Amino acid sequence: MFVLKLIIRNTFRHPLRSLLTVAGVAIAVLAFGLLRTLVELWYLGAETSSSTRLITRSSISLVFSLPISYRDKIRQVPGVTKVANANWFGGVYKTEKNFFPNFAVSGNYLDLYPEFALSSEERAAYQRDRKGAVAGRKLAAKHGWRVGDQLTLKGTIFPGQWDFVIRGIYHGAERTTDESQFFFHWDYLNETLKRSVPRRADQTGIFLIGVKRPEQAAEVAEAVDGQFRNSLAETLTETEKAFQLSFVAMTEAIVIAIQIVSYVVIVIIMVVAANTMAMTARERISEYATLKTLGFGTFHIGGVIFGESLAISIAGGVAGIVATFPAAHWIEAELSQFFPVFHVTRETVLLDLLAAVIVGAIAGLFPCWRSATIKVADGLRRIG
Repeated sequence: MFVLKLIIRNTFRHPLRSLLTVAGVAIAVLAFGLLRTLVELWYLGAETSSSTRLITRSSISLVFSLPISYRDKIRQVPGVTKVANANWFGGVYKTEKNFFPNFAVSGNYLDLYPEFALSSEERAAYQRDRKGAVAGRKLAAKHGWRVGDQLTLKGTIFPGQWDFVIRGIYHGAERTTDESQFFFHWDYLNETLKRSVPRRADQTGIFLIGVKRPEQAAEVAEAVDGQFRNSLAETLTETEKAFQLSFVAMTEAIVIAIQIVSYVVIVIIMVVAANTMAMTARERISEYATLKTLGFGTFHIGGVIFGESLAISIAGGVAGIVATFPAAHWIEAELSQFFPVFHVTRETVLLDLLAAVIVGAIAGLFPCWRSATIKVADGLRRIG
């Protein structure tokens, strides 16, 4: 009990120094938590992908389209339950800074994505209206859209002014579901292209395939690609997770750099905290020598120093963890076009706390050993 009281008293002996150290650890833990969340976000699409969904695209590149006639042939492959198709539209709402993902999709697209929750009434209204569109909850809130509102997107990949009517606003069935996307009928896009640019009609970017069981995925993928082997438009079929990871692989160097920076931040604050604790222990050498003359052992003296270091570091860690949640909420709200989901996971919180403990333990290690092993005579001779 005496040691605990001494730890508390020593922690607040220099309030400004302790406060600045706590603030430094808090900022470092906050930065570490946000950077780790950013790394997790990079893999979010792959982690939340369904094991019963496959993606078929051109074997050359995503920029090459596939004939829509492939859809009926894919549907005949054993094990396939549903086949939908989608095109990246790339439309602009008012100005380029209002970027959001927008897709032209087939009528059964939402059947393959139950995580996009939409009421039966809104889904029926969307299916009836050829110019109908479905927007995510966050996207609609950002632009003030309501069901029944009309809007126009300026085409980039498909030039022209494209008019839509919001017929539904979906919300995510899971916390990690992206609620910033925009969907409309592929038939509307295709019919318009038939009139304006016939050579671009009856083409789609990707096919989305539903399979009965996850273990059938490899077999179905091989069968689908086998159908179109040696054709003018060969295909590459892979699981949704592999498809998402292919995008991550393009920016893997950035992910590695972010991970390195997150650890460098912790190392820097560890050095700062170690210097603070070393300075604190040096100032109190004579006090520790006095405690030894009163019968306190090495364990007690080392525990006081080590406990003070841990107390300051954990206090900073807790403050950093608490600040992480409003910071993540702000990022998700203000930077939704870049980070539609910025969710701090339990694993990240535990890593933050572990980082704070490690900082406190290593920062207090050398001062603890130095003060606990100093001879009484040497300690009493020290001044300052």
